[in-house]
Amino acid sequence: MLQCVAALQRGDLPEAGRLMNASHESLRSDYEVSSPALDAMVEAMRSVEGCYGARLTGAGFGGCAVALVRAGCEQTVADAIFAHYPKATGIWPEVYTTQAADGAGAERL
Repeated sequence: MLQCVAALQRGDLPEAGRLMNASHESLRSDYEVSSPALDAMVEAMRSVEGCYGARLTGAGFGGCAVALVRAGCEQTVADAIFAHYPKATGIWPEVYTTQAADGAGAERL
C-alpha cells in the first residue's frame, strides 16, 4: 500500500495501476477473497486503453471493484464493463464515475 501511495504522490499513475493489479491478483490467489464476478469486473475494466489498474475493494466476497482511469477514458471503461460483465455473469452492473478527493481528517480549531 505504501508503494502505491508513493506512486500516486509522484504522479506515476502507470505504477500505481500496476500495484493495484498486483493487489487484486494477491487478494484473488493468496487470500482467496475475490469471486468470479469480481474477477470478471476487473477483467472488463483492464481490457481497455486508459485503465491503469483495477482491483476489488472493500472486504472482498462482494461485488465492488475500483479502477484508476486516465482522465477522458471513463466512458470507454464503463462501456467495456457494460459490454463484458453481463455476458460473463448474467448480472447488469452499476458503474459510478468519481474523482479522488482528500480523505477525512481532523480539523484544527
